[in-house]
Amino acid sequence: MLDYTKQFQDHLQSIVQKEAPAGLYQPISYLLHLGGKRIRPILTLMATDAYHVPVERGLAAALAVELFHNFTLMHDDIMDDAPLRRGNPTVHEKWNLNTGILSGDAMLVQAYQSLEVYEDSLFSSLTRMLSQTAIEVCEGQQYDMDFETQSHVSQESYLEMIRLKTAVLVGCALKMGATVGGASNQDAQGLYDFGVLLGTAFQIQDDFLDAFGDPKVFGKQVGGDILENKKTILYHQAMSQANKADQDLILRWFSEKTSSGKAEEKIKAVKELFESSGAKTRTQSLVV
Repeated sequence: MLDYTKQFQDHLQSIVQKEAPAGLYQPISYLLHLGGKRIRPILTLMATDAYHVPVERGLAAALAVELFHNFTLMHDDIMDDAPLRRGNPTVHEKWNLNTGILSGDAMLVQAYQSLEVYEDSLFSSLTRMLSQTAIEVCEGQQYDMDFETQSHVSQESYLEMIRLKTAVLVGCALKMGATVGGASNQDAQGLYDFGVLLGTAFQIQDDFLDAFGDPKVFGKQVGGDILENKKTILYHQAMSQANKADQDLILRWFSEKTSSGKAEEKIKAVKELFESSGAKTRTQSLVV
């Protein structure tokens, strides 16, 4: 089996960011080289390889996907006021808020620029895919923010939100790779649909780890979703399984803005409710 990870990492290392202005490009290099699983670009390369096209031909599309993904992370960290990304300070914490916004914008542009190596017809197809995905990711992010202040969010609405915010990019990664490989429209769409399902599973697992993961392994602050009143799958599972008294407690915790002095208390209390209601076990079972 080809080592897709090494091929992509070697390609990423070969991409040299401009030196000036350093305040724009250093944060981009910093975030890109923090690591990560590189799942999306690897899927792009796998899809290209599946159609017996040299994997090298898919590297530019894989880079576009990874640049776009990291752009969303940089801006997502700002909106979440997250202190850590992959166990290291987030860009806006290490530099400042304005740098995080501007460097993120530049990464989005670079994602499109990386596709310019392809012939016009393929470039047009790939940019349309990326643009459609980009607007859907923005829609998902808006829903995510809206849900934080809504007293009721259905599980169906939550699943649609994560489809848009997270899963469509996984689908796009596979579809772009297949398209570069010369797949038929039917094959490319089939891989896209599979990727959306896979991306949904990724997000459910991420929601679980946000509450119950090891910060050293997870690379982010544990309990962030709880503090932001995000009604994740754990919340929905708890509300469907808990007794009336515990449901009332969950609703009370998720209706309050969290002061810094009560953050640890809130995380501890909500996690205990997730466990006692069976939400922790049920959520784990959804992704194994």
